[in-house]
Amino acid sequence: MDLNHSFTVNQPVAETWKVLTDLERIAPCLPGAQLQEVHGDVFKGVVKIKVGPITAQFKGEAQFTERDDTNFKAVLKASGRDTGGKGNASATITAELVSVTPTSTTCNVVTDLSITGKVAQFGRGALADVSEKILAQFADNLNTLIDEQGTAPAPAPAPEAAAPATNGEPQIRKIEGPAAEPLNLGEVAGGQVMKRLLPIAAGLAAALLFIRRLFRRRKDS
Repeated sequence: MDLNHSFTVNQPVAETWKVLTDLERIAPCLPGAQLQEVHGDVFKGVVKIKVGPITAQFKGEAQFTERDDTNFKAVLKASGRDTGGKGNASATITAELVSVTPTSTTCNVVTDLSITGKVAQFGRGALADVSEKILAQFADNLNTLIDEQGTAPAPAPAPEAAAPATNGEPQIRKIEGPAAEPLNLGEVAGGQVMKRLLPIAAGLAAALLFIRRLFRRRKDS
């Protein structure tokens, strides 16, 4: 499934490139995302999603497979799995920057997405709509980050933050930071998608309520 999106960053193309290829810095701009570890050139983290009373968590990793610093084009491979075992996703994300004015840049993103499990039932139209809104939030957060911090790279981590390499394995560096707030899919998705999500959420909520009542009865007996 191919998804096509674009957004604008209020910086020259070269400065925008520096920021967008700094995954550690921009990860918090993606709603629900939290970067947790860096294994060599592989970035690992979680994405949290909330639907009504239910919160799901997806573990994933990403790394650049191509990076053209001259033509401002990069390819990122990403994969993730629902920690509850209800589905998996993988994507090849191609991003290319185009200078619009001396002070603004458009980022064109093509995502080749493959998904399994419950999320797959929503179909291309619903997923395109949701991803468009999430990317719009990301762009707003990114522009706010740049306005507040500029485009200078973040300070390098302290040497003790990285575990030493062993047996030829890459270094593992933990990323300390506050836990990400779950992405509220109800606020992002809108009516059509929520109609499909609500039966799933309602069923899970009912199951949790039943388990809670059963536990209370056993405790009282």
